[in-house]
Formats: sequence, C-alpha cells, structure tokens
Amino acid sequence: MREGALIGPIIIAIGLVTAAVSFAVVGALLQSADPATALRLSRAEERLAVAEAGIARHASELREARADLARLRDEMSLMAGRAPMPGPEAPAFDPGAPAPSHDDVPPETEELTEVMRLARARFNTGITQPNNRAMLDLLGNPRDSYSQACQAVTNPRIKSLLETRQIGPIKVTMIRPALDSLERILARLERSDPDIHAKLGTAGALCARNIRGSSTSISNHSWGTAIDLTLEGMLDAFADGGTQFGLLILAEYFNDEGWYWGATYGREDSMHFEVGVETLKRWMDEGQLGG
Repeated sequence: MREGALIGPIIIAIGLVTAAVSFAVVGALLQSADPATALRLSRAEERLAVAEAGIARHASELREARADLARLRDEMSLMAGRAPMPGPEAPAFDPGAPAPSHDDVPPETEELTEVMRLARARFNTGITQPNNRAMLDLLGNPRDSYSQACQAVTNPRIKSLLETRQIGPIKVTMIRPALDSLERILARLERSDPDIHAKLGTAGALCARNIRGSSTSISNHSWGTAIDLTLEGMLDAFADGGTQFGLLILAEYFNDEGWYWGATYGREDSMHFEVGVETLKRWMDEGQLGG
C-alpha cells in the first residue's frame, strides 16, 4: 500500500481518539462541577437567609424608632409648637448675684429683651403643669378633631366661657377666669413696672389645635387658658436656655396668680404662660368654670 493511502485512515483514527479523550475530559469536568455548584448555591442561600434576617431586624428597629418618636412628640404636649428662633447668646448666670424681681427698679426699655440665663428653681414652685389629662378632666374636649391649624372651639361649655377682652396693651380671647386673672397681673405690672407694661404684646392665646408635629397631643391654647407674650414685638428665642429680662419679671406676677411658666419645660419656652392645675381646680370649686 502506498504511503499516501495510509494518511486518511490515520487522520480518522486520530480524530476518533481525540473525540474519545475530549468526551472523557468533558464528562469528568461535568461530574466534578456538580458538587461545586451545589456548594456555591448552598452558600448563596445561606447569605440570602442572613440578609433577610438583617432586613427584618432593621425593619423592627425602624418601627421601634418611629414609636419612640411618636411618644416623644406626645410628651411635648405642654410645649408651644414653635420652631427655634435665632437669638443673641445669653450671658452666663451668676448664681451668687440677686435674681431680677418685680420689686427692682424698672429697667430701661432697651434692656427688656436682653437675654439672661434662667434660674429655674426660682419659678413654678407649688404649681403643677397642666397636661392633657388634667385639662380634659376639668374642662372637657374643646372640639372633636384637631389639625395643625387653629380651629374654632365647639364644646358648648368652653364656648360659653370664652370672651375677647382688651387688657392693657393687648387684646386676647380666653376663658373669663383667665382674663380676670390676667387683668390683675397686668394691673400690678403697670403700677410697678410701667416700662414693661407699655412694651408688652402677645403672639396669641386661644388656638384649638394639636401641638406642632403631633397628631394626638392637644395644645393648651385650645382651652383658652394659655398665652404667649412678646416684648417690644420680639419673640423670646425657643429652647436656647435663656430668657428675656422682662419675662423674668413677668413670671413672678404670673406665678403669684397660679400660672405655670413655660421657661421650666425640658425645652425652655419663656414666652408661654398657662394656668396651673391648682388654680383651675380652685376655679372649678368656686363655680367659675361652668357646669
């Protein structure tokens, strides 16, 4: 047989051997790949389970954080819902120095809004801060529903007690016993501190609404037993730890009449004054709060 005649069978034989070897190698690779793939799949499933558990845990933590936030907002029910306002840095309070008093010489006009550090222990002694429960027990609900905006009082009992009155330099709407008390306060102020009296203003009294940022806590302004005061048209900066000098003087008059001063809240609100629980109960016993 000639040499050229052998080339074809040899090539075919080599092809068959190569195909057999390739088939054997691919089969071996396929057999070895199956366990590795299963292992990778198992590990991926484990990682997925861990990730899902983490998502569930974070979702639970988020729900708890939202619940905490709602509780904190509810605890602010006794605070006026104003945003912090910029104000001058308050000078350090000297505990050894005598605190301002309404018996002091009246300050000059430009000093009324000077910010002082507050000696909280001096104020609200024996006066209980009126929370929503106390107000609802004593006067009932001012209306059936609330929003963040001021709305009309619909409770007939409270409506019958409301009156708008000009008292000194301010005109306000509150319940009558509160207006009578405010008249006594401002009459004393005019006699002893006429400069403060002349510069006094108000940022509002009656306002039936929820506390800013809350859907459950009712503002004490809703009952017509709270008022926000200004001096020379200026609001006292909220939650800065200080208060305008003139408001320190005013606070003693209000405390003497059984009003609670908002400066001693957890977040100071010095422009806010509200009738204390003891005073409201006395008015109730005297028949001043109606039936």
